Amino acid sequence: MPFTIRRIVTTHDASGKAVVGTDSRVEAKPGVMTKEVSNALIWATDSMPVDLSGGEPATQVLQPTPNGSIFRILELPPGIPPHMHKTSTLDYVIVMEGEVDMLLDDSEVHMVAGDVMVQKGTWHGWTNRGDKPCKIAFVLIDGK
Repeated sequence: MPFTIRRIVTTHDASGKAVVGTDSRVEAKPGVMTKEVSNALIWATDSMPVDLSGGEPATQVLQPTPNGSIFRILELPPGIPPHMHKTSTLDYVIVMEGEVDMLLDDSEVHMVAGDVMVQKGTWHGWTNRGDKPCKIAFVLIDGK
């Protein structure tokens, strides 16, 4: 089921004072990996170091551009089969709500709300074996 996330973006005014540039809602959309998984793209960059004067985030993509990053939040419903995949990224993963299992080649890791993971370009998949949706935040950074 789609959800919304409040996204607050800070910037500077004409005098250089720190201010809130935008305070809006980001609506999750299904279908980035599978139609059952809702995805809210929070922000994306396409270079390092990041241009801090840049505007809105990039469009919906699965993997960051070279030297780029993506910040997204997914909601996995219970019972969907894992989508096994590998990305050439360093991923920071934070389980916000619910429980999830990360499947690897020959093992798996059970995570609950508050758990964090650093995923370094491994073959993996996510599955929710619980009875409630699981909300997970991901920051993907282009890697080599």
